[in-house]
Amino acid sequence: MFRLAAYVFSCLYLAIGSAVTHAAVVLTDDAGKTVSLSAPARRILTLAPHLTELLYAAGAGDRIVGTVEYSDYPEAAKRIPRVGNHDSLDLERILSLKPDLIVVWLNGNAQKQLDKLLAFGIPVYYNQPKTLSDVPRAIEAMGRLAGMETQAARTAGEFRNRVAALRTRYAGRAPVTLFYQIWSKPLTTLNGRHLVADVISLCGGKSLFADLEPIAPAVAQEAVIQADPDAIVSSSLLRDGLNLWEKWPRMRAVKNGNLFAINGDLISRHGPRIAEGAEKLCEILETARQRNTGADPRK
Repeated sequence: MFRLAAYVFSCLYLAIGSAVTHAAVVLTDDAGKTVSLSAPARRILTLAPHLTELLYAAGAGDRIVGTVEYSDYPEAAKRIPRVGNHDSLDLERILSLKPDLIVVWLNGNAQKQLDKLLAFGIPVYYNQPKTLSDVPRAIEAMGRLAGMETQAARTAGEFRNRVAALRTRYAGRAPVTLFYQIWSKPLTTLNGRHLVADVISLCGGKSLFADLEPIAPAVAQEAVIQADPDAIVSSSLLRDGLNLWEKWPRMRAVKNGNLFAINGDLISRHGPRIAEGAEKLCEILETARQRNTGADPRK
């Protein structure tokens, strides 16, 4: 309790001091809130795996003093101290790390605990990429927050070039109807507001159930069978979740061998590796496209 009280006092002191000086970093986050730092952050806490990846991409990985479970990329991220997971945080542990900035996943962290953190006066930056073009902007924002603009700009530019190349390559291709499966029990997909939907569209795919709510809606197996998609992609390298479709050999996806698994960490996280995930998904949909027309996908 004494430690908490001391930390509150120090935060109030710093807040009063910084109020009379010009902020070196001022950004508007994805929640529409203005974040002001008197100097680039040196001790950053990330509360989602993709935020850890974004900071490393910006060249600021060594500024991360704490993170949450599943922040496992790059390899160095595995050595960062853990402060909980997406819905349960160790507030005492967080305060002991003395962060000068907390980076939060806008729709992926428990708001009640975030409210407690906000009460301590620690600056919080909310991030929520919704489209592929948001990802390089997020990298650049992390670079500004940490004073690593040059490295962040370089990485962001490389990301934009990879996505632009995919957009050019797959423009005008025949559409492929797709059921994107993130879980089998219950059967769950992603709607059109998720970042993955932008990837699917980039590759010439047309996602089933894009109009459903919430972002990750559960759907009936019968609805997928009736929609009869050209391909089914599971965001897990384990193919167990795809086995349920083999009972329906008349489905186009099954008949044409278009049941695929993809590494969900590459495509479902809102970080820089989604460019690699997009390349793999585009290859998958091109294979499905060629199989549906009877062409050899290797040519």
